[in-house]
Parts: sequence; C-alpha cells; structure tokens
Amino acid sequence: MATTPVSILELASVGTGYGAAESLRRAGELAVRAEELGYKRLWVAEHHNMPGIASTAPEVLIAHLGTITSRLRIGSGGVMLPNHAPLAVAERFGMLEALHPGRIDLALGRAPGTDQVTAMALGSRGAQRFPDEVSEIGAMLRGESGRLAAVSSPETTPEVWVLGSSGDGALIAASIGAAYAHSHSIGPRNTVAALDLYRERFVPSALGEDPRTLIATGAVAADTEAEAQRQAKPLAVMMARLRRGTPGKLLSPEEAEV
Repeated sequence: MATTPVSILELASVGTGYGAAESLRRAGELAVRAEELGYKRLWVAEHHNMPGIASTAPEVLIAHLGTITSRLRIGSGGVMLPNHAPLAVAERFGMLEALHPGRIDLALGRAPGTDQVTAMALGSRGAQRFPDEVSEIGAMLRGESGRLAAVSSPETTPEVWVLGSSGDGALIAASIGAAYAHSHSIGPRNTVAALDLYRERFVPSALGEDPRTLIATGAVAADTEAEAQRQAKPLAVMMARLRRGTPGKLLSPEEAEV
C-alpha cells in the first residue's frame, strides 16, 4: 500500500523564558531529527514584527538548515511575495538551490504575513500581479526570462509552490501549473473543494506538468488524549491572541492552563 509523505512546518516559535537564538537552535535540532526519521521536507514561514515567531527571513534560516542536513528538502512555507521584488526572490532561492541542489522548495503567498503598519514599513505592495510574478520567478530560475536570470544549480531548480486557504489560491496555482499547498489550519472548510478545483482546472506549464498538492494541518502527538489536549493549548492561545491583534510569545502548557 502506498504511503503519504509527511513533512513539517517549523514556525520557529519564541516562548516565555527563551529568545530567538534558542528558538532557531531548536529549529536546527528539529531539522536534523526530521531527516533521521525520514520526513520528506521541512518548511519555514515568513512572519514580521511578531514577538512569538523568530522566522523573519526564511531564506537565511533555509541556508542554515540545508547546511546541517543532507537529504531533507528545505523550503519556505512561505515567502510572502508582496514584500519582495520577484528578481530578488529568484536570486535568493536560485542561490539556495546552487548551495543545496535538488533540495529547495519555494512556496509563495499573496499576503504580507503581518499587520498593516508593519506591511507599510516593509514596503509591501498589492498582490494584483501575483500569478504573473510567480511565473516570472520560475522563468528567471530556469534562465528563460531574457536578460533576467537567477543563479541556480545547473541541473535543478527549486520546486515552486503557491500557498492558499481557499478556492482563489487553488485557481491561481492551477492556472499557472504550480504545485498547490493548502492551509487546512486556516481554511478547513475549504480544503476538499479547493483541492478538487485545483485538480480540475490544472494547466500544465513549465512550472509543472501534473498537479501536486500538500495539506498543512496542526497535529499534536502524546501518550494520551488528555496530554495531547494539554500540549495543544499554548498554540491555541497564541493563535487567539494573534486574531485579536495582540500577538505574544508561546506560553508553556502550564501557563496556558491559567
């Protein structure tokens, strides 16, 4: 029977009692252990001006994680394209691919990954050209964009994914032939419909000849259901604070019980 590959999204959470340096050290330990256990990939995310998340520059963390692992695919989940010029993204991830050939994923999102004030400080722009820019980045990575090209491995290029949590993201990915990563954690009611829509509308392109999907969802493992519920509370509190516009550090299970 075929098995489903399992991967990890590492948020580089910062908790009470430890800072970013410790968070990033733990991310490295997780990547090494994930490779030992046979996980397929580990992605890191781009967030800004959030006290509970240390991953502000995915490409920097990816370079480090790629160095301390040898087989695990390392990538972004994702790079928030409105914050970056397409050529800059292509150059950074082309360099990562040159450093770690055949192991780099570039997943791109349409949101800025932060609040409006921080987005303005980043110079974030709108996502109106998002589908075209994703295609342009792919062409730059392959050396097929005229005078604009990105350094990359001569044999391989990063896998390009589109992030989404609804039918809109699925349609964008399908229309340009990119792989599609659906955030079940954000849009759980949309998951099945979005994946069906993506497969139905998929158009082969230089980014991909066949539909490719993954689902991102939260999971907690423990010896008992009660312990799993206890371990899940800190993230639930963190997400609730984020939705209220008052982000904070990740609490310990004991602190989250209060």
